[in-house]
Amino acid sequence: MSTMTIPQFPLPESKVLALAYSRISEDPLDQRRGVKRQREDLRAHCDAEDWHLYAEFSDNDLSALSGDERPDYDRLMATAIELGPHAAKAGKKVVVLAYHSSRLWRNRVERAQAIEDLRRVGAFVAFEAGGFYDLTKASQRSALAQAGENDTTESEVKGERVERAALERAQEGRANGNVLYGWRREYDYDKRGRIIGFNDVEDLEQAAIVREIVRRILAGESLIAITLDLNERNVSAPGAGQERKLRAHNQDEEGSRWGRTSVKKIALRKANIGIRVHRGAEYPAAWPALVTSEEHARVETLLADRASAGVSPGQRKHMLSWTEVATCGECGSWLRVAKRGNRKRGRIAETYVCQAAKSCVGRNKEALDKHVENVVVAFLSNPGAADIFKPDETAAMAALELVAGLKARQAVAADDYADGLITREQLLRINQSLGQQISEAQAEVRRLTPAFDPTVFDGLVGSGARERWDALEVGQKTQVLEALQFRVTVLKVSRRGPGFDPASVEVERLRSDVW
Repeated sequence: MSTMTIPQFPLPESKVLALAYSRISEDPLDQRRGVKRQREDLRAHCDAEDWHLYAEFSDNDLSALSGDERPDYDRLMATAIELGPHAAKAGKKVVVLAYHSSRLWRNRVERAQAIEDLRRVGAFVAFEAGGFYDLTKASQRSALAQAGENDTTESEVKGERVERAALERAQEGRANGNVLYGWRREYDYDKRGRIIGFNDVEDLEQAAIVREIVRRILAGESLIAITLDLNERNVSAPGAGQERKLRAHNQDEEGSRWGRTSVKKIALRKANIGIRVHRGAEYPAAWPALVTSEEHARVETLLADRASAGVSPGQRKHMLSWTEVATCGECGSWLRVAKRGNRKRGRIAETYVCQAAKSCVGRNKEALDKHVENVVVAFLSNPGAADIFKPDETAAMAALELVAGLKARQAVAADDYADGLITREQLLRINQSLGQQISEAQAEVRRLTPAFDPTVFDGLVGSGARERWDALEVGQKTQVLEALQFRVTVLKVSRRGPGFDPASVEVERLRSDVW
């Protein structure tokens, strides 16, 4: 960080006031060795030139090419612009000092703006590696700009090589960087013991956790509940034990704790179904899938539905509130839960009421829940109910086959490019076109695939229906009602009477033609 951000007045006696700036693009472990070496060299340069080191600025692990914010660079420029006019009046020079031009600028737009800003205040630029530029002179501004342009071109050419290599890895289905959670890496070696390749294979312990997360989400559990359980069991999170510069909020020093976001990311990864994603395009992965495409489609649909509705299983406290399962028979709106009764007599109870301002209808929550549960359990107790959970998946399977066929065509195109049969431009056009078709086909799969997990109904059909139903969480019960297409209509009654009247509520299935 900088040691000075505001000019000092009165100014030091030295004729040259140096503003030293150091920067390293990559330092993921935050060791700061690179910027430390640069600072030492810049200090030695000031001593050799008999310059006064007025202030030091440093940005660590930040690129100058990407245009990302560099806090100390901004402070450097602000200090130079404010200090310049005062120094000029006192007959002094302000010199922006860096190890090399590439440490100051890689982005041509930022460089051009900086040269103009420093010209206006009569500042100079110098580099420890060589070069001193008086920015009040056009020829030296041009020379500095040309030197910087060479740096920018070098970075862009390098970036193109890196991007081409990244595309090649994606086309081959290989991972980019560290092995993903759920797999482990096995290396291939030559006769001299040098690494010549690798394969990512299933990690039995981590893969089991991935499958568990997917299964529990499909069973209706909330992300928060899953997160808490994984942490209580001391299951290590992705990235545990890896050194990181920054840790997420509430994360421990080892990075072993799960967060709600990390659980969601694990569940939604395309990698889980053997797909490698690069810049929005999808390629067949070289690693084995951990879950089926059908399971992944259901997870995507379920979490998307939760997000659009703004309600998660962890937030659901009432089985019939804020859902299409139960509606008002008068105005058709959803139900909410409110406190109703006679406070003087101490008869206040939770009541399902119409969400409309006029509250058309109202029923005792406990009584209505019990009535609906009895109807559902009676329905599920009949072994014939099992036929409901055998949906026609013909359309969904056809869409999945279309996805597989499109991906196979992508693989053929990659082979044709490797064999020199098509150009890189042709390959990119093919991948763009096929990628769009794949996205549309996958959207169709999600539309045709039920969002619920059929395993949530394990044990619900037959003689054990009551016991299994009572063991479900509130959110899971709502999910069962939705999957079975039950609809509850609360009717308006002319007068109130004691107790709950089942005749004032209609409980029926939308598909009564199917057992």
